[in-house]
Amino acid sequence: MQIEKIVMREVAMTMKSPFTTSFGSVQEKRFLIVEVYDELGNCGYGEGEAFEAPWYTEETTGTCWHVIEQFLTPLLLHKEIAHPRDVRTLFKPIRRNNMAKSAIECAVWDVYAKRIDQPLWQVLGGTRAQIPVGVSIGLQPSADALYAKIDQALAQGYGRIKVKIKPGQDVSLIKTIRARYPDVPLMADANSAYTLDDIDTLQQLDQFNLMMIEQPLAADDILHHATLQQSLETPICLDESITSYDDAVTAITLGSCGVINLKQARVGGLEEARRIHDLCVEKHIDVWCGGMLEAGIGRAHAVALTSLAGFTMPGDTAGSDNYWAQDIITPVVTVDRGYVHMQDAPGIGYDVDTSLLEQYTIRKKAF
Repeated sequence: MQIEKIVMREVAMTMKSPFTTSFGSVQEKRFLIVEVYDELGNCGYGEGEAFEAPWYTEETTGTCWHVIEQFLTPLLLHKEIAHPRDVRTLFKPIRRNNMAKSAIECAVWDVYAKRIDQPLWQVLGGTRAQIPVGVSIGLQPSADALYAKIDQALAQGYGRIKVKIKPGQDVSLIKTIRARYPDVPLMADANSAYTLDDIDTLQQLDQFNLMMIEQPLAADDILHHATLQQSLETPICLDESITSYDDAVTAITLGSCGVINLKQARVGGLEEARRIHDLCVEKHIDVWCGGMLEAGIGRAHAVALTSLAGFTMPGDTAGSDNYWAQDIITPVVTVDRGYVHMQDAPGIGYDVDTSLLEQYTIRKKAF
């Protein structure tokens, strides 16, 4: 397969309601969409999932645009690609910048799957025709607002509830949730808001039978998470700390976590995500697929990834209508009694609404 053309767009879409975590609030999301064309005219899509500000990783929408334009596109354009896994090798000379790499690598997977007329999830080696999903709920302005979000999610059949916590909104928050919903599968996401000085606070969460506490310590920490995990009964789930296969090896070796949240954008693409998935299966580490407030293209890639056999825990790939009044794919990702069903169409399995994509595009460049 030869890569004949690459188109990059910056897109702005407004979420149905603000999403608030320990490090900020998002309602209008600006992100990248990458289109990759082969010599036969097939088009694959990838989504750049970095935020405008570097508060999840060091990458931003702007840095991803720069890296794709100046470094990744020249490495890929007019090259012969035997298989999408080769993109990971092509991009090795460029250090980190995983979200930029993922945006373009995922588009290559999509165009390859369309070229061979197979659904992406099957090309990746997925074995499940439906996947269980949970929902992530940001910090809310009141308890009643939080309960309304949880009630709505449970009514829609979501199999797990994730809530955000931060210092001052942690133990008492989880206590009130657990009192109201004693049997609901529940986890807490700290987004790196704590330090080892907060061990006493985090230990108090053990009493609430949580599935896991996600990323309690610093985003680049693995060592101190091992110390914390030894002090907790609740499994730690690492998110931001795992940016590569090697990070996963280190975390598992040190005993830093019992669970890994796997996002293709954070680790540089679907091939690296698949390698980490296989490692977790081998080492008996639970794995699930997190969310990045994706629009439809990124969500479709996450759904395909989650079809791999090791994703046994409900992921964050909630339905499109949980975030967007109007998504850029048709049909939109929907949840049926707690499950998303795989699509049989080639590639990501969803059509991109090109007129709507054009409407949301605020800048565009073709190579």
